[in-house]
Amino acid sequence: MVLSSRALTKTIKTPRPEFHDEQVTRTKTPRDTNRLAGTGIGAVVGGLLGHEVGGGNGKVLATVAGAAAGGYAGNKIEQKVQQGDTYSTNEQRCVTAYDTTVEPNGYEVTYELGGKRLHVHMDHDPGKSIPLRDGHILAER
Repeated sequence: MVLSSRALTKTIKTPRPEFHDEQVTRTKTPRDTNRLAGTGIGAVVGGLLGHEVGGGNGKVLATVAGAAAGGYAGNKIEQKVQQGDTYSTNEQRCVTAYDTTVEPNGYEVTYELGGKRLHVHMDHDPGKSIPLRDGHILAER
């Protein structure tokens, strides 16, 4: 005698690619990768300013120090300018999305046989009784 029959399901996830456009910002490739122009201009300006500050033998030292400091500053200024030289473009991105479907997966049947409560998985709903042959369940139709 069947005590209960519960329909079972299984969830199937099927992967599929999903494409979308995404706007990205890129830094332009600099023409002067070593930043020689910024270093050179900074060194000249720094040297001229250093030359104006010093006097006598200190004038040479101030000119050299000004050129070094100006060259370093010019290099860093050009680096910042290059980093800010950007453009935007659209690029296609791909992610894995999943389609989910739920399918039947048989029945969990609780039944009583010979005074014992038993369970069996069947591919169909047996109704109120389970057919037996030689004391064994006929789980298939």
